[in-house]
Amino acid sequence: MSYLLKDLYSEAFYNRLSSALIDVLPSFNKTSFLKLIHTDAFTRMELKERMRHTTQVMHEFMPQDYKEAVSVIKQVINRLRQQGATDGGLPDMFFPDYIEVYGLDDYETSVNALDFITQFVSCEFAVRPFLLKYGEQMIKQMQAWSLHESYKVRRFASEGSRSRLPWAMAVPVLKKEPQLILPILENLRNDPHEWVRRSVANSLNDITRDHPEVVLQIAKNWQGISPETDAIIKHGCRTLLKQGHTEILKYYGLDARDIALSDFKILTPSIHIGESLAFEFNIHNQSTLAQKVRLEYAVFYRMQNGKPSKKVFKISERIYQPNEKARVERKQKFTIITTRKFYCGTHQLSIIINGQEKALSSFELCPA
Repeated sequence: MSYLLKDLYSEAFYNRLSSALIDVLPSFNKTSFLKLIHTDAFTRMELKERMRHTTQVMHEFMPQDYKEAVSVIKQVINRLRQQGATDGGLPDMFFPDYIEVYGLDDYETSVNALDFITQFVSCEFAVRPFLLKYGEQMIKQMQAWSLHESYKVRRFASEGSRSRLPWAMAVPVLKKEPQLILPILENLRNDPHEWVRRSVANSLNDITRDHPEVVLQIAKNWQGISPETDAIIKHGCRTLLKQGHTEILKYYGLDARDIALSDFKILTPSIHIGESLAFEFNIHNQSTLAQKVRLEYAVFYRMQNGKPSKKVFKISERIYQPNEKARVERKQKFTIITTRKFYCGTHQLSIIINGQEKALSSFELCPA
């Protein structure tokens, strides 16, 4: 059964939260709390609206002094942990949201709170207004967090300082001056926890969109430090690879000159929304040397205005031996998803070898 993310703010969630609040605040009135939560507008609220609504309602029951309110939040989180919640879930994002809404003018208390809360539920969105207001001071704090004993805090340092963190408040200076966050990434390039290293890679990938030369230099500096760091570089350069960026292709030894493509066919030239596009082609390494071959395909989705929107998908990357040939068959689903709307009409699909587009063909997408 499918469900909506906003429904995570459920009766069970509020009962759990109320139980912890009663233990910490004996004066807490559960009936009044739930009445304020479940207004007529609540059913129409989306996820982030429900998060902010929960923050604001809880504020009605918290101490007026912000420092005391933070103390209550810490006690509530500890109580939830005692009840078995070792890690917070998506609806618990209202805890850092409380710090964002009510703590922006109390830097020291809020920094301490973010340090604590992010070890329960990630605070990368809540830290963005602090980066805007406190600038270099907040960046230095995040550098300190990148050396924290908790991998959750280290990951928070990387993720919260991303220049293009999805769904988060923009911090323009991070896009303009990537050198501000490079010390954070340097501290974390050999982090023992994969979750942290993946965040570092995502931060590098963000930087490639505005300053590719910076990431290319980092790739050269970090090359060969460890297999884990090499993996960070590869994942951090994924957008450059999909774009066929000349320098990154050279860096990975991806040369398409002796790689031949033949018999490219779209097997389903007309499909309906909900079906899959099938295609196939041959690959031949015509060189007398083994060659690394990165295979991708691009779908040029038709947009509402009739213009194409290109999306690149990876097929494989491996070594092809001298004169090796291979037949490649793939399918691309056109099932309805929340992140993409399909528009019927002519679409295109291309095959990309080592960053170079080698063949292009069209197909029709019809109504379901």
